[in-house]
Amino acid sequence: MTTKIIQASSEHLEDAATLFDAYRCFYGQSSDLEAARRFLADRFKQKDSVLLLAYHAEKAVGFTQLYPSFSSVGMQRTWILNDLFVIDSARKLGVATSLLQHAQQFGIETNAARLTLATAPENQPAQALYQKLGWVADGFLHYKLDL
Repeated sequence: MTTKIIQASSEHLEDAATLFDAYRCFYGQSSDLEAARRFLADRFKQKDSVLLLAYHAEKAVGFTQLYPSFSSVGMQRTWILNDLFVIDSARKLGVATSLLQHAQQFGIETNAARLTLATAPENQPAQALYQKLGWVADGFLHYKLDL
């Protein structure tokens, strides 16, 4: 059985919102399916992100979400791979690999300079997957300022 990856649109909102809500819960947030629907509906309407959905055995099992950015130095588009999630029952089936490969292909097709992502230092399984697929740590420290 293969994994099918599609670029989601508003017609896929229910599948995407269900996964997005589970993703947020995975990161310690309270479930709020309606807010997830609104958030993703806004992304689709505003066209300010690209959401790739993974289907396995006709069931939505994972997603990745890309946000556009730019490299001022390179004067080229970049994509921030902000979210990557696969439900527990679909892990170890190659779903995350397929999502990452499709994100890479999307970046190539849009003439982007690069994809970037951040992960927790203790997330060794994710880091191993990224490295296996050719991602490299860039040596930069990332900072944030909560507002």
